[in-house]
Amino acid sequence: MKVLNALFDHPRAGVLLLRWTLALLMVLHGWAKVTGGVGGIEGMLVAKGLPSFLAYGVYLGELIAPIMLLVGFWVVPAALLIAINMVFALVLAHAGHFTDFTSSGGWRLELQAFFLVSALVVAFTHRLGPNKG
Repeated sequence: MKVLNALFDHPRAGVLLLRWTLALLMVLHGWAKVTGGVGGIEGMLVAKGLPSFLAYGVYLGELIAPIMLLVGFWVVPAALLIAINMVFALVLAHAGHFTDFTSSGGWRLELQAFFLVSALVVAFTHRLGPNKG
């Protein structure tokens, strides 16, 4: 067990791995918005009485901020943008599913919650990342 613990005693690598994984997975969602547009998001915003131009904020949260995480530029603001984006996604697209479970027993919103919590963890642990003394 000592060897295993020593082998995996690299918190900086762990933080970097989480940051890059979050960024890459979010970029895929952002790219889908680039190629498919944000019309569906505009509709959800208008239905909630919000201005449709807010839909373009998804590009910040799902494309620009993840790229910032990948390159290590303004990590905390980028992670917080992703977290805010996920709060909007939960409220706009998934509000009626907070108590729903999948047929395999998982929480229906586990992906969205995982993105949100991962973004917050990246923001809170940014000082543990690479090249931070």
